[in-house]
Amino acid sequence: MSAFVFFAVLAAALLHASWNALIKSGGSKFTSMLIMTVLQGAFGGIIALSNALPAASVWPWLVASALFHSGYKLFLSYAYEQGDLSRVYPIARGAAPMIVLALSGFLLSDTLAAFEIIGVLLLGLGILMMARGAFANGESRRLVPFALGSAVMTAGYSIVDGLGVRVAGDAVLYVAWMFFLDALIFTPVCIAFRGRGVLKYTKHDWMIGAGAGAASYAAYAIVVWAMTLAPIALVTALRETSILFAVVIGWLVMGDRMDRGKATAAVLIVSGVVLTRL
Repeated sequence: MSAFVFFAVLAAALLHASWNALIKSGGSKFTSMLIMTVLQGAFGGIIALSNALPAASVWPWLVASALFHSGYKLFLSYAYEQGDLSRVYPIARGAAPMIVLALSGFLLSDTLAAFEIIGVLLLGLGILMMARGAFANGESRRLVPFALGSAVMTAGYSIVDGLGVRVAGDAVLYVAWMFFLDALIFTPVCIAFRGRGVLKYTKHDWMIGAGAGAASYAAYAIVVWAMTLAPIALVTALRETSILFAVVIGWLVMGDRMDRGKATAAVLIVSGVVLTRL
């Protein structure tokens, strides 16, 4: 991996943590998330509808992916209503690869290497420490199940997309359709859970949603580009530094409480993720 690609992936990790920070900082987490989703869906729709329809075999994967993505954002929005960025993000981001590895042994017949098993153990320990910290510090305990729910949805779309894009044979078009379908699903789901009031937005909500959408898309584009120039395993491992970025942003920018337990848990989660991705 060249130095340029290395720092580009670090920038993508920072962008991913930043769009989560933007959503967390919004007055209405759901409204900001909805704006982000609609803008991404519109952009994806322009690309998707300008090309031929996917083959029939691709549609089940696209629909499943869109459902998982909508569930991911639903759980994440609830989690950010309950807890700090530096608490929610490491749990939501860190638990996902652990779930994927656990399921891959059953669904994909993969064999775990020794360092991957160590990584899973570090992940589990770090997530337990992070969850325990929420209880010990008097934070809302509801953030933990919502963050874990977000992780389950992330694991779901990771597996579905990994298999679905192989069936589609075109990653760009697959992602465009996914964003488009995600917007079609998430919008009514968001209204169903939060009422029509979620459609009322302020200029601040619009700016946050637009900024989050741009940062999210840019982060994804950089990672996909980097994977064409460097080993995929190294890129996916390096991008998980977003967990540390989120913890630092939460602490220094958003005023989240920082203690030794949270810092240790974050380091364990990042270490575990890196080991499982190498």
